[in-house]
Amino acid sequence: MKDYCLRATAANGKIRAFAASSKFLADKAAAMHKTTPVATAALGRLLTAAAIMGLMSGNEDDLITISIKGDGPISGVLATSDGRGRVKGYANNPQVDIPNKPNGKLDVGRAVGMGNITVIKDLRLKEPYVGKLELISGEIAEDVAGYFAISEQIPSILSLGVLVDRDQTVKQAGGFLIQLMPGYDEDLIDKLEAKMQDFPAITTLLEEGKTPENVLEMLLGEFGYEITETADIEYYCNCDKDRVTGAIISIGKDELVKIIEEDGKAEINCHFCDKQYHFDKDELVKMLHSL
Repeated sequence: MKDYCLRATAANGKIRAFAASSKFLADKAAAMHKTTPVATAALGRLLTAAAIMGLMSGNEDDLITISIKGDGPISGVLATSDGRGRVKGYANNPQVDIPNKPNGKLDVGRAVGMGNITVIKDLRLKEPYVGKLELISGEIAEDVAGYFAISEQIPSILSLGVLVDRDQTVKQAGGFLIQLMPGYDEDLIDKLEAKMQDFPAITTLLEEGKTPENVLEMLLGEFGYEITETADIEYYCNCDKDRVTGAIISIGKDELVKIIEEDGKAEINCHFCDKQYHFDKDELVKMLHSL
């Protein structure tokens, strides 16, 4: 089984929609970063949103970064993706541990707190597009939907969910996004809002055995929808020693000399995959000579 995301249109092009199953990438991220359940939920939700947004661009080399920073104990969550469906991310405090909500659900909003969301779109133009606004709830889905509505002026409905099992693995994860395109009428908004009032949570549907195809049928069946793309999505970190070497060189000659004289070695830990890279004194001196 693989995670994947569907892209669809409906209502004669007035609706754009995505539906994704992201259980495996969320579980891989949780295992890699050793997250608590609430951090797993926060990170898994943001990774799913990033995967969907990465596929929206239509260009494989585009890069999307979503950064959420709040005053809650998790401090911040970041996810980045490309147009190939590859996504990676991390939580600033993966070991955050807070009580569940009174209904027993994980309290992602409290873990994140209030702050801001920043979306950076590197579309291979001269300068990346940067959109930043205050968080609405810290629950991730509402905040990303708010970004679309305010920064991009696109009315959007976004549902994200991560169901964590008793052994702290990810049991289900996924999301769907519905957006209204230019030329839509108010009747369409009314119908979608009415449908969403009693619509089940995405993890409830996935746990019942529903697929992203089933979810799109439930959401858009009455509007005459068509699936236009199916794309695999995965947790993928492209770090390697050459990239890390370049990062060390980029700190400049003075800083590199300081590391060589004071430490005689360097150890770099990748935020995205937790892989460690070790550089001895000879390797650092070689880098210095290349400057």
